[in-house]
Amino acid sequence: MTAAVVDRPVVRPGAPLAQSRGRRVWGAAWRTMAAASYGFFGVVVIAWQEEVGERVIGSDALLALDLVLGLGSLVLMHLRRRWPLTIALVLTCFMAASTFAMGAASVAIVSLATSRRWWPIGIVGVVHVAAYAVYLIVFPYASDPVWNGLFDVGIGGAMYYVLLVTIGAYIGLRRDHLRSLVLRAETAEREQSGRVAQARANERARIAREMHDVLAHRISLVSMHAGALAYRTDLSREEVTTAAETIRDSAHAAMKELREILGVLRHLPEGGAVLGTEGDDVHRPQPTLRELPALVDECRSAGVDVTFHDDRATEDRATDGGATGDGRSAGAAGPGEAVSRTAYRIVQEGLTNARKHAPGKPVVVTVSGMPGDGLDVTVANPLVEGAQDELPASGLGLMGLTERAELGGGRLRYGTEGGRFVVRAWLPWAAS
Repeated sequence: MTAAVVDRPVVRPGAPLAQSRGRRVWGAAWRTMAAASYGFFGVVVIAWQEEVGERVIGSDALLALDLVLGLGSLVLMHLRRRWPLTIALVLTCFMAASTFAMGAASVAIVSLATSRRWWPIGIVGVVHVAAYAVYLIVFPYASDPVWNGLFDVGIGGAMYYVLLVTIGAYIGLRRDHLRSLVLRAETAEREQSGRVAQARANERARIAREMHDVLAHRISLVSMHAGALAYRTDLSREEVTTAAETIRDSAHAAMKELREILGVLRHLPEGGAVLGTEGDDVHRPQPTLRELPALVDECRSAGVDVTFHDDRATEDRATDGGATGDGRSAGAAGPGEAVSRTAYRIVQEGLTNARKHAPGKPVVVTVSGMPGDGLDVTVANPLVEGAQDELPASGLGLMGLTERAELGGGRLRYGTEGGRFVVRAWLPWAAS
């Protein structure tokens, strides 16, 4: 399972992060106050310079124009994010005749620089230097206006513009970095949700396979004996009692094994015992090849003709409780626990399917192999012609075993061969 892909609107580089309405209003307010204060300070400085004779102001109309352009710039600066280049150019042109507009123009230039698109920044830079030059013509110095003007253009025009661009680029980089952190956190959260969902699905599938492997065997015994009681009217009282006892014992075993599986899904007291049941340990080890003789005997007692061949290397059989067809067992190291458990489940599922789909037919179970060559498991039974009164088939048992074998590095194949239904599996068996 993969994390869902979320469509996102395209965001220009350096754009501000999403903010609440209150933060947006506060941001607009403090920028307006900062731009107005900066512009007003510039007007005060120019007025003071005119008072002491350093500047020449031609008429009061220029001061009025300065004020009008300055107030207009405070309004236009709030459109800088919608039309960043246009607003920056307009407010920079206002600077040619307005000291008051310098604050708003500075805010617009910083905002434009956050995108770090250098050709618009370069265009505005040229206009900024030209506007500064025009400003020194409108408000010239009283003494040596040429050299003082050139110095002012270099310091106040070019270098000041570079400072504004540097501030804007830094802000844009910082915004992009914060946005990348937010996106990374969101992506990690989605991926974590996907991993949790995948783990949950895998665990559900594992539990489903385990429940199928355990319960299908028991329930098929119950169904077979219950069917005999329903259709056989010639059974003696002793035979009916025996069949009923078998049904009872199989149902009890099914309930016990079901509780053992469900026990891992809930928190249990220390020791793993189910409340109210003395000595019933839900953490009992899962069956392995050691329990195969008991499984075969159980099927034989239920009336199934089972022939069991254990052809594993003699020195490797007894550790897993391997038994020959006549019940003999021998001993030494066997395959690992996981391989042994998988092999047991394959035989169990094969016997269960044989009872369900080929009742009354003989079943041949063969387990062979040696360390280094692998473990071979085969379960075969004749096909039955015509319709049978059988349990409903889920089709999941052999599929689950195929997946389990492949997860362990083995393989499992099943199908018809020469009038028989055969399940063949190969599982890895390490040499040491």
